[in-house]
Amino acid sequence: MSKVTVIGAGNVGATCANVLAINEVASEVVLIDIKEGLSEGKAMDIMQTAQLIGFDTVVKGVTNDYSQTADSDVVVITSGIPRKPGMSREDLIGVNAGIVKSVAGSVLKYSPNAILIMVSNPMDPMAYLTLKSMKLPRNRVIGMGGALDSSRFKYFLSQALNCNANEVEGLVIGGHGDTTMIPLTRLATYKGIPVSTLMPAEKLEEVAKSTMVGGATLTGLLGTSAWMAPGAAISYLVESIIKDQKKMIVCATSLEGEYGMDDIMIGVPVIIGKNGIEKIVELELNNDEKAKLAASEAAVRKTNSILKDMNLI
Repeated sequence: MSKVTVIGAGNVGATCANVLAINEVASEVVLIDIKEGLSEGKAMDIMQTAQLIGFDTVVKGVTNDYSQTADSDVVVITSGIPRKPGMSREDLIGVNAGIVKSVAGSVLKYSPNAILIMVSNPMDPMAYLTLKSMKLPRNRVIGMGGALDSSRFKYFLSQALNCNANEVEGLVIGGHGDTTMIPLTRLATYKGIPVSTLMPAEKLEEVAKSTMVGGATLTGLLGTSAWMAPGAAISYLVESIIKDQKKMIVCATSLEGEYGMDDIMIGVPVIIGKNGIEKIVELELNNDEKAKLAASEAAVRKTNSILKDMNLI
């Protein structure tokens, strides 16, 4: 028996719960929100597809009752206000920091051994806030952003190559921000062939730029943050934990000397298994990639300093 709690029944949280159920990642999924009836309605809507799709996962919705989340193996935190057109992820820090700190404390009261996956924006600082304020070991706090960014990178690569996205490999490291993420174009491959040999350099650079503004592009089109790919990316990450799949996924993780960094959470490839982050994979970066990662680090640290100025950590 496995149990996953998703905090926040908005578009991202509900989609995550839906994908978790359809893929039967866990035996039980608890969807919790502060808005009366929202999570109950979303859960009921999902459960009414069970006999149509053929899944056995039980999805339960509750309003602000954290006792119902007790003994969760994994907790996903999506709480907070979403981005609107023209907003950066960093614009959300003041409001979302208070929300994230509160819900993390509430859920750990009932599931003290849970692995926490942070989705709320700005994601890297929110994961850092959770790690520091809750005093958790680094394997148990994971920022989801790199999984989503890498999936978007592979989508844009497949579009440029006119190929099946499942046959493309690509990683996006760094902060989960429009100017801080780093699509590793040099290491991207199509069936083992470097994509740099399959398209002009300027086309590959266009793919990288499209990836970096992928979230902002969708926010502009939708009028709010995207939810389908984020929900699926969370489920992908949760599944690797629950089923101990040992997948290599780019996630925000706490670094303790790796990549020459310390006291920061930022996206790098990690091995995800039943214990959460089980290994940090250190890539051999070239000078250009190192410079970009250093710039990303500086930007994330700047946002983290706002949390310190607000006495949140």
